[in-house]
Amino acid sequence: MPEYGYFLSCEQYGPAELIEQARMAEQAGFQALWISDHYHPWNDEQGQSPFVWSVIGALSEAVSLPIETAVTCPTVRMHPAVVAQAAATSAVMTNDHFRLGVGSGEALNEHILGDHWPPAHVRLEMLEEAIQVMRRLFSGEEVNHHGPHYTVENARLYTVPDEPIPIDISGFGPAATQLASRVGDGYISVTPDEAMVEQYRKGGGGGKLVSGGTKVCYDTDKDEAVRTVHRLWANEQLPGELGQVLPSPKHFEQVQQLVTEDMVRENRVCGDEVDEHVAELKQFADAGFDRVYVNQIGPDLRGFFDFYRTKVLPQLQQAV
Repeated sequence: MPEYGYFLSCEQYGPAELIEQARMAEQAGFQALWISDHYHPWNDEQGQSPFVWSVIGALSEAVSLPIETAVTCPTVRMHPAVVAQAAATSAVMTNDHFRLGVGSGEALNEHILGDHWPPAHVRLEMLEEAIQVMRRLFSGEEVNHHGPHYTVENARLYTVPDEPIPIDISGFGPAATQLASRVGDGYISVTPDEAMVEQYRKGGGGGKLVSGGTKVCYDTDKDEAVRTVHRLWANEQLPGELGQVLPSPKHFEQVQQLVTEDMVRENRVCGDEVDEHVAELKQFADAGFDRVYVNQIGPDLRGFFDFYRTKVLPQLQQAV
């Protein structure tokens, strides 16, 4: 049976709101937490972007659920040696209930220091080297590393967890999925693509954890839910590589004009039809995912958590 978790959105909510949502998620019966790691929101309507590592520290005191970043880019904005320290401290604070989800990132968050934003194949090379550096640091040994992308000199983490930190890799295409299967401790996707899961498992992922996530908008008024998603998260309907290369929220706002409310209605679960919510999450279970995370876009958080506690989660548990 898959585990079902809640996806905390740092793009849409401030620290106190995220902590309260985590508490509500645990009370509603969710089994784990994802949390996004952004410097910017996707657009100004979302309106937030707290530093994820500070929020994780607070979460470790507020709830007992496992926590994972979904996902951190450890290559440009933050050096992998610094990400390693943040992740190690998070693992210690959560009593080894922390996983580091990583990906190749987006220009939106990573170009802010003026660094060149490299093409996808170079970003994957950087990600693989960053993972090598972080794993060595997690051991507590002194690390000296002089690679094609990163230099580390006399670096040692003194605060490290008892167990190695699992590093899960996000993959939206064959190349990233191949990297995940080769060097990752798990695989992350936001698309219920059975073929990608099969590629991951056959390529070396075997029985390792496969996690997926989606967003919904619970509301008793479906039309209002559609309008809410269109206002806040139209960026998710943009095609191709736009999400990786556009450099600022303003650019996303410009291209989001291409997304209509009808596109949202067709591609995002909106409203309070139990069967639609169950079917959305069951897609991931049917595709072979081990953990499935869901995020509530709309403002009725209490309604959402009550809805999932009493209606959606019980049906998902019965469906397996």
